[in-house]
Amino acid sequence: MSGSIDTVLRVTSTPDDSSPPTKKRRRSTPADVTGLVPTGLRVSAALAWRFLMIIAALYVLIWLAGYFSQIVVPVAIALLLAALMAPGVERLVTWGVPRGVSALIVMIVGIAIVGGLLTFVIITFSNGLPDLQQQVADSLKQIQDWLNKGPLHIGADQLKNFVNNIIESIQENQAAITQGAITTAATIGEILTGLLLTIFVLIFFLYDGPGIWRFLMRGVPSRVRERVDVAGRRGFGALVSYVRATAAVALVDAVGIGVGLAIVGVPLVIPLSALVFLSAFVPIIGAVLAGTVAVLITLVANGFIQALIVLAIVIAVMQLEGHVLQPWLLGRAVRLHPLAVVLAIAAGLVAAGIAGALLAVPLLAVLNAGVKSLVHDENVEPEDVDVLHQDEEDIPDGERDTKATWETP
Repeated sequence: MSGSIDTVLRVTSTPDDSSPPTKKRRRSTPADVTGLVPTGLRVSAALAWRFLMIIAALYVLIWLAGYFSQIVVPVAIALLLAALMAPGVERLVTWGVPRGVSALIVMIVGIAIVGGLLTFVIITFSNGLPDLQQQVADSLKQIQDWLNKGPLHIGADQLKNFVNNIIESIQENQAAITQGAITTAATIGEILTGLLLTIFVLIFFLYDGPGIWRFLMRGVPSRVRERVDVAGRRGFGALVSYVRATAAVALVDAVGIGVGLAIVGVPLVIPLSALVFLSAFVPIIGAVLAGTVAVLITLVANGFIQALIVLAIVIAVMQLEGHVLQPWLLGRAVRLHPLAVVLAIAAGLVAAGIAGALLAVPLLAVLNAGVKSLVHDENVEPEDVDVLHQDEEDIPDGERDTKATWETP
């Protein structure tokens, strides 16, 4: 009985060989839908992710520059000073003076000029400060009389209460003011440290600048090393031209505004002229701010009519700078649109304060010359580029030499 049951089970569990085999479905290869995407969308997507990668890289570079700002800023300032002093070193070398001695002489002369100018400004400002204080006191007295007896009819008690409120506010915020003084002291220490680092780096830039550049070029791939070398030399040449032209423009601004202030009889003419000279290294905005300070001091010390005269002088000097000096002195070597200059200064000011505003335009000039060289310079040997005496004809002009087109080849 049991044997028959096993036989029945085996027969029941035996598959039916006559049933057709199950066919496995093969996954079909997905169709290429690239052709279905509009060309404009594909181009936009390709540009978008490349743009995002560039922005990310720039963000990382800016973040690193900000993190190491105590090193980056002194090195950048030393590079600016090297661009200003390098022609003097090369001139002494051509006269047979050893390079080390030439760099030392130029450094000593430069420090003596800057130190002497600052010392003269400080002494002159200290000597003229008492007279300015007396003139300010007289002007404040006139303003007080006008507020009291003029159309506003502000009483003496109200003015006294206003002054007392200011004094009480200062006393209440004494802790914050003290903390600000401590922060200022720490900032002065950082400035002194950065100054020493700037001088140290500047010595090496003047003594062995070409050797440092050759060392950096070793890290560039050999197939593009020559193009990068030429672009770097073009960029430094643009920096040399920029610093030279900016120094000349700053000198003209300082002399023009200083003579005008002296004619009007404004106190502290020399310190104000020095302020104009130093601030002119921040193009467009710097001279405007220095001129505003001069107008305000004239308004307080001399009166409204004299302030209007000084304002007219400042505007005339700014017009001379913008329409004659900068186009003539800067030329095509560092040709930048005024809107690009203003936006670069604003971006530098937001990103790194005064140092960013000072270094934004030189950086833009270097990038402008370097990118033009990479795009348009062909069959140019690095040795053919004279970075200290670049002629206008030697610099590639993108507007004239470009072969770019919007047409599909």
